[in-house]
Amino acid sequence: MSQDLFHILCLIWTGIALITFFLLLYVRAPYGRHVQSGWGPQISNKVGWVLMELPSFVCILYFTASYSHSSYAYLLLFLWLLHYANRTFVFPMRIRTRGKKMPVVIVVSAIIFNLVNAGLNGYYLSFFENYIPNDFSSWKFLLGASLFAAGAIVNLKSDQILIGLRKPGEVGYKVPRGFLFEYISCPNHLGEIIQWAGFALMAWNCPAATFFVWTAANLIPRALDHHKWYKTKFENYPTERKAIFPGVL
Repeated sequence: MSQDLFHILCLIWTGIALITFFLLLYVRAPYGRHVQSGWGPQISNKVGWVLMELPSFVCILYFTASYSHSSYAYLLLFLWLLHYANRTFVFPMRIRTRGKKMPVVIVVSAIIFNLVNAGLNGYYLSFFENYIPNDFSSWKFLLGASLFAAGAIVNLKSDQILIGLRKPGEVGYKVPRGFLFEYISCPNHLGEIIQWAGFALMAWNCPAATFFVWTAANLIPRALDHHKWYKTKFENYPTERKAIFPGVL
């Protein structure tokens, strides 16, 4: 595949992300607290999480093991694998969602989403990357790595708070408190957006930017849905909280 054709594919995929963003502003994805009947067969929430995230980990692992890369590209691949090792193997085992289900259609759509995004990024880093050792001292790397680390910390800390809201065996929802939850309803989503913005800066290529757009297109509407749900569910929900960007949205 030529690099020009590859970039066209990335642009088409980015366009689909933008369409999806506007669609999700009106159609609530039916999983997690928003799960509902009418979306076909359902499977265990934990099994669904593993099946959804596993393709991204396996796809990047394949490109990492099958092709040679510069040390810079290997670092990018490692960071991707590190994130998805947590999302695939650790996070689903930590969540306390006993008896919860998710629609198979959501799992299948997420598998396609992860395969395409991981495939585009893995393919670029295996066939088109031209990083040099000096890139480790560039502003793109220094700023991108800082954002990636900060986003990961926000994401992991927020997940820890959310998981800790339920004691083992408990069901139902509570209002999260502390950390960035004092300012926004979904700091976990904000952290992931920041994380992949940092990755896009470090990678400085079309597929990484495309994945960042997809991340924002999925998580911003999701955060807005969560925020509306919290305000409806809890009468005393803090009125000063925003959905995902402190003081803005």
